[in-house]
Amino acid sequence: MKTNKSFTKRIAITKNGKLKTRAPGFNHFNAKQSRSTQLNGKVENTFVMNNKAMSRFLPGLVKRSRKLSVAA
Repeated sequence: MKTNKSFTKRIAITKNGKLKTRAPGFNHFNAKQSRSTQLNGKVENTFVMNNKAMSRFLPGLVKRSRKLSVAA
């Protein structure tokens, strides 16, 4: 099965196999927000995904994350 490329571009995988994503809604029109709200948009969120969904959307990353979790 092919990896969903648009989905993988929105997710980063850490060395321990965790998935990180950006907070939604902070692409543009941030000038009217307070500075603290702007900076809160830069904080990465931990993204939880079950194995079935990971194997569907991220087949290449599932293999990599399993190697990382076994090696750790």
